[in-house]
Amino acid sequence: MRLLGWYRSFVPLVGLFCCCWLRVAGDSDLEYVTCGSVVKLLNTRHNVRLHSHDVKYGSGSGQQSVTGIEASDDANSYWRIRGKTDSACMRGTPVKCGQAVRLTHVNTGKNLHTHHFSSPLSSNQEVSAFGDNGEGDDLDVWTVQCSDMHWEREEAVRFKHVGTDVFLTITGEQYNHPIRGQREVHGMPTPNSHNYWKVMEGVFIKPSTEPGAGKHDEL
Repeated sequence: MRLLGWYRSFVPLVGLFCCCWLRVAGDSDLEYVTCGSVVKLLNTRHNVRLHSHDVKYGSGSGQQSVTGIEASDDANSYWRIRGKTDSACMRGTPVKCGQAVRLTHVNTGKNLHTHHFSSPLSSNQEVSAFGDNGEGDDLDVWTVQCSDMHWEREEAVRFKHVGTDVFLTITGEQYNHPIRGQREVHGMPTPNSHNYWKVMEGVFIKPSTEPGAGKHDEL
């Protein structure tokens, strides 16, 4: 069954959140995306999920490649949401619109990153995965561009790179061997329909309070 397959791929992630209150995607009472959550991100224009793997670019920086894939059940598409520093994004706190975040690839520990190299297919700005054990450099930082006070789970958002002012984008170019059919992910300087992303499958850490409220929210 599809649900069973998803569960098996999900089980190794549970250890990331020991001693934390968790909610699995699909719970209707957790409205916001929260710091420390592990999610898959869907590009809404091309219907592919942000993905990485231990495959390096053969040009440009030579760093670990970042792509978009159609499969919804690939464990290499999980990203952990963190602050610019861990203290700036406490676990379970709803992410604010405009907040600086890092997206750390769960299986390799590298951060979503961009820099002034040309991407291999479209010659836009290369997007890679960089660092070790979640620590890279200042070019790992993105701001969440959304329309209200906090990043809502049902909302499509943009990610704007702090260091170079480009948006995380897919425009449809496809790779050949060894990652045939995967889409190029790159940075573009203008906001458009190709750079909207929505959270899909994942594990969301439950906030202790709703934004702006003082009431304790028990599980």
